[in-house]
Amino acid sequence: MPVAQDIRRHPLIRGISLVYGLYLLLPIALLMIGSFGGNWTNTLLPTGITGQWYVDLWLDTSFRKAFVSSLVVAMSACAINTVLALPLAYALYHGARRGSSIAARIVSATPVAVPTITLAFGYMIVFNTDLAPWLGSMPLLIAAHAILTLPYLTNTLLTDLRHQDLGRLEQAAATLGASGWQQFTGIVLPGLRQSLISGLVMVAAISVGEFGLSNLLTSFQNRTYPVVLLQAFYGATGFACAATVILLVLASASALLSSSLVKRRA
Repeated sequence: MPVAQDIRRHPLIRGISLVYGLYLLLPIALLMIGSFGGNWTNTLLPTGITGQWYVDLWLDTSFRKAFVSSLVVAMSACAINTVLALPLAYALYHGARRGSSIAARIVSATPVAVPTITLAFGYMIVFNTDLAPWLGSMPLLIAAHAILTLPYLTNTLLTDLRHQDLGRLEQAAATLGASGWQQFTGIVLPGLRQSLISGLVMVAAISVGEFGLSNLLTSFQNRTYPVVLLQAFYGATGFACAATVILLVLASASALLSSSLVKRRA
């Protein structure tokens, strides 16, 4: 413990932490300032103070429609992931206990090993044909977001399963005559309630903020919030900053909610 404290108090570690914190917080602070700035052209900081950008953002029908589209995609991805991730994590957990952990490792490494742009280009090739002309459709966008976020929720549930004494509980339930389905619904599902909620909040946050996949697969009618947000930067800077702040608030609220649920579970 003293060694850990000495490392944290080292001037180099403190300097790196300070630089890293400034690197993260400075752009956010500039966005906040720009969203209330009257004019921001070729200057370090905007001039004037106004809240008109948020009013314009609320009155802009394209942003309202894109926001609704993002929520529809995120909630649909959460519903699909709930159905898929629970049995998948349960199967991977028992597979790892039997020594077959390759599948669990693949699922864990998928978000890092497979770039989002690779997944998007693959969908563009497959679903832009006469056999499957679904590029730009809402169902394809929802399916892509669900596949993209599935490993995150599965890893969350799998981690929670590894911290539970599940084998002893299942063995006790089996001796009382409980079937495999009864063990899953009576023991596994109640124990995963908190991690499922926190994982779904994370999935929703990732889906709402996802740009690369949505930008390549969406159509003009189904544009999500980040896709429309990019176009805002070609117009007024203050309007674009206000739109970005809204997305930042949503992502931050989701992250705080997810972390609070994890702490409560712990």
